[in-house]
Amino acid sequence: MNDLVNDDRWRIALRGMAIWCALIVAEIVHGILRAIVLVPRVGEFRSNQIGVFTGSAIILAIAYFTIRWIGAQRTSELLAVGFVWLLLTVAFEVLFGRFVVRLTWEELLAGYNITKGGVMPLGLLILLFSPMIASKLREKR
Repeated sequence: MNDLVNDDRWRIALRGMAIWCALIVAEIVHGILRAIVLVPRVGEFRSNQIGVFTGSAIILAIAYFTIRWIGAQRTSELLAVGFVWLLLTVAFEVLFGRFVVRLTWEELLAGYNITKGGVMPLGLLILLFSPMIASKLREKR
């Protein structure tokens, strides 16, 4: 059992999931602040669009400051961390949106419809590649 915990893949996976928890907490706080500050001024949909970009900046900042601790270095490891973050985030959004906020499927999917101004797919791409981007930025430093 001790060898399993010491295995780099498990360490990267566990640390990656711990950072994902921090990402979700940061995004929840971001969403609350967005609802308080932006929604009254620009409306829900436009606020969501702006939120994708500000949320992506938060994700990139957290990834930048934590990528060394996570321990992922190879491209495959960085992409794996990003892919797990992507899957967990989409699952969280769907489950939280449907069962806590009680959004309809139409409301949930609105942010993903690029033809109607939804930019959430762009945010998810940034999330997917954020470990790799953070790693590259740390290398240049």
